Amino acid sequence: MVLFAHPCGESFSAALHVRVLETLRARGWEVDDCDLNAEGFDPVLSAAERRGYHDTDGNIDPVASYVDRLRRAEALVLVFPVWNFGYPAILKGFFDRVFLPGVSFRLEEGRVRPNLTHIRRLAAVTTYGGTRRRAFLAGDPPRRVVKRALWHVTRPRRLRYLALYDMNRADAARRGRFLERVGREMEAL
Repeated sequence: MVLFAHPCGESFSAALHVRVLETLRARGWEVDDCDLNAEGFDPVLSAAERRGYHDTDGNIDPVASYVDRLRRAEALVLVFPVWNFGYPAILKGFFDRVFLPGVSFRLEEGRVRPNLTHIRRLAAVTTYGGTRRRAFLAGDPPRRVVKRALWHVTRPRRLRYLALYDMNRADAARRGRFLERVGREMEAL
């Protein structure tokens, strides 16, 4: 499953998305391309959904098709830009609405236990407008969520976090090298 979160088809994120899809398909993967913006995913967690959050018998009803797709995935690749040191709202909303109790985790005696362990490969492909240092000083929340929280609920055998920092000043050559790196990493995924 490739989760893509960017509204503009002419963006560098869109080019990264295409590279990920092309490379995975060329390797023989059957890819579920989940373009959240194109699909019109609603990222807003409603009051009713929040109230029913822990009701594992009914909490998936509003997002059942996305839960089914996630449950079928053997690998999860996120492609997104980092905006304001976080995820685009549509991707954050996907986590809020789809990574539910009983879906991505289960609570056992008050402890979170992983529930997506069928996902054996996890990768994030992203860009940051600022430098790695700025992201580090801000705590780099997207990296931490992928490498800690998403890792915890999936327990993949392979985890990759591919980031192009300082995108605001990246020239065509640097972007091209990053596209090549993403292709190589997806070949090895």
